[in-house]
Amino acid sequence: MHGITSSITSAIGDYGLYAVFLLMLVDAVLPAASEVVMLYAGAVAAGAIAGQDVTLFGSEIHSTGWAYLAMALAGTIGYTLGSMLGWGIGRIGGRAFLERRGRWVHVTPERLARAELWFDRYGDAAVLISRVVPVVRSFISIPAGVLEMPLARFTVLSFLGTIPWCFGLAGAGVALGSGWERFHEGWRYADYVVVALVVVGALLLAGRVVQRRARRRALERSAEG
Repeated sequence: MHGITSSITSAIGDYGLYAVFLLMLVDAVLPAASEVVMLYAGAVAAGAIAGQDVTLFGSEIHSTGWAYLAMALAGTIGYTLGSMLGWGIGRIGGRAFLERRGRWVHVTPERLARAELWFDRYGDAAVLISRVVPVVRSFISIPAGVLEMPLARFTVLSFLGTIPWCFGLAGAGVALGSGWERFHEGWRYADYVVVALVVVGALLLAGRVVQRRARRRALERSAEG
């Protein structure tokens, strides 16, 4: 996770607004750590990262307020266009595409079924609600296309739902400012947590396998006896 964070921050440091736009476009279909993208974008807008500024069409934006607005809008517009792309994949490919190739875009039959439940429960508002829910927000676009939600309505709701996410996180990044380095360093420990969880999960799974085999052998012995 720390490595992913470093890659994202390097891309934003090198390409600024354009990197934010593209990363958020991708995140609308495949999770691309939008939280880190927008937090770091806000920190850059605040001028907290040495040697990194916000530049639009070759002109540097000196005002923190305008730089924040530019970063937040880049994320919002990128994510909205990415959502439309995801909707198009679902609409053109349909349910058959997801059944065959859904894992390519991380939309398994189970996630599609979950999305359908969201739409059954909340209607079109499912799109608006999902845009402010971590992880879920990246898996709603393609199912919306599969379920043939009208594109215009989907786009408007996606745009409105993305505004608080991008502006809120970028604002938090501005507030974080020079504290970004401490925050970034803290992500290094997340790697150890993930590894520990994987190890524990593997041990639990192995324990269950051993128990099942032992029970099966005991049943076979009792049947033979």
